[in-house]
Parts: sequence; structure tokens; C-alpha cells
Amino acid sequence: MQDLSIPQPATVADEETGYRLAEQIGFKLRIANQKHLEIFAREMPEVTPTQFAVLAKLAEVGELSQNHLGREVGMDAATTKGVVERLRAKGFVNLRPSETDQRRVMISLSDEGARFARDAIVIARRISRLTAANLTPRELARLNSLLDKL
Repeated sequence: MQDLSIPQPATVADEETGYRLAEQIGFKLRIANQKHLEIFAREMPEVTPTQFAVLAKLAEVGELSQNHLGREVGMDAATTKGVVERLRAKGFVNLRPSETDQRRVMISLSDEGARFARDAIVIARRISRLTAANLTPRELARLNSLLDKL
């Protein structure tokens, strides 16, 4: 008897690589990040996650140089400058030249920025809880520990 079925094209995943996108860490991290960003946008539409990171760091440690602030929140110099400018336009941060190096810009929270940051940190805790809602406390602690290793 002759096989009359239509041959299916081979995929790379079917061959030697065995590569499945949905099983890759980068893919899983991106999907988890998308979920988190959706929750963040819904819960705190006034600022972006990057802007919030700057406000939260300034609330935590106080005034920082723009360069040091960028390093603390994991941003390059150009991104930090743009984020700081947008926060300044919202009235959330103050900029001033350093007293010791006029090329250095010092960033601090304005009074309005400090009030916003205080309220936003409460919301950020809720965002984190919503993002991790499907995890047990033990699983969340393990995930955070593993992410720290990356």
C-alpha cells in the first residue's frame, strides 16, 4: 500500500538542535517582564518603571551624581540623562552642579518628588505582589535568589 499522506516540512527544532523557544531562559524572562510591565502600567501610569527606579533610589539614598545614579539603577549615561530630564519636567527631581566638580550634575528629589516616591513605593510593593501572585513565598525567595546570581 502506498503512503498518500502529505509530507510535513521539517523544522529546525525537529532536527538535531532540539531547540524550543518556550523552554529558553531569555524567552521566559521576557514573558515575565512583559507581565510585570503590564501590571506596572496599570497600577502606576504616572511614571515608567525606569523613572520609578530613579525616584526609589533617590528616596533610598538621597542626592547622587547623575553618573552614580545611573550606575545604581543599571542605566547607561544617555538613558539616565533622558530619564532625569523627564522627571525634572514633571517636577519630581532637582538638578544642581556639584560643589566640587562643575561638570558633575547632582540629582535629588524635589518636595513633590519625595511625596510621589513615598506613595509610589506603596504601589510598587503591590505591583511586586501582583507580579508574583502565582508563587509561594518560598518560590519567590528562591526566584529572587536565582535572579541575583544572573
